[in-house]
Amino acid sequence: MPKVFSVLGIPVHVMNDYAGWLLDCLQHSRGSHVITLNAEMTMQAQQNPSLANVIENAELVIPDGAGVVLYLQWLLWQKVQRCPGIELAEKLLHAMGQQQIDKQVFFYGGAPGVAAQAAAFWQQQIPSLHIAGTHSGYHSAEEEQQLQQTLAQLQPQVILVGLGVPRQELWIAQNRHLCPQAIWIGVGGSFDIWSGTKSRAPAWLGNNNLEWLYRLYKEPWRWRRMLALPKFAIKAFVYRFTARSAT
Repeated sequence: MPKVFSVLGIPVHVMNDYAGWLLDCLQHSRGSHVITLNAEMTMQAQQNPSLANVIENAELVIPDGAGVVLYLQWLLWQKVQRCPGIELAEKLLHAMGQQQIDKQVFFYGGAPGVAAQAAAFWQQQIPSLHIAGTHSGYHSAEEEQQLQQTLAQLQPQVILVGLGVPRQELWIAQNRHLCPQAIWIGVGGSFDIWSGTKSRAPAWLGNNNLEWLYRLYKEPWRWRRMLALPKFAIKAFVYRFTARSAT
């Protein structure tokens, strides 16, 4: 079982093997909502009660962002390693292929065609992977209903949702009843990486908690969103030393 800590009042789960935990859920048909927590999402949850409620009720909240990891390391003195959501999803898919787990995966989100390209990439990487289907994140209300019907009919066991924060988290919470035994993971822009639409930061930047800097370099329009980082740092120190309990 994971240990649960609090980052600005938002739960985050810490364990050594997240992928192993998900595989156990998969093999025992234990439905789970996986949230990849970073500083930006934590700050959004401070202002969005609906998002905060979804995170609090998720079965697994992983330390995806550098800010969350540093909070746990520096303020709570925990030996925590960052677990990027894209890497967790990749480990799960590879493990499913290696162990020949007969489960289906559905890709939902991204611009038109991106989810299909991401799925094709993984089908090439793991020929034995069973892909139930794909769907773009851009669609009409009528197509949304069709998507819901498709999920309810197919019952895929792993559903990767790339709609961005907080849309993907709220969408999963609203729709997970369609496939109650599935693992639902909000994967943000992972489809863009897998499809080749965008590139990921070099490993040395990620290893030094600077992947956000690369994203800002590639997408300078994100600078307003990046303002959440210094706000998170200031609030983290204030919260940690004034709250009654931070664990």
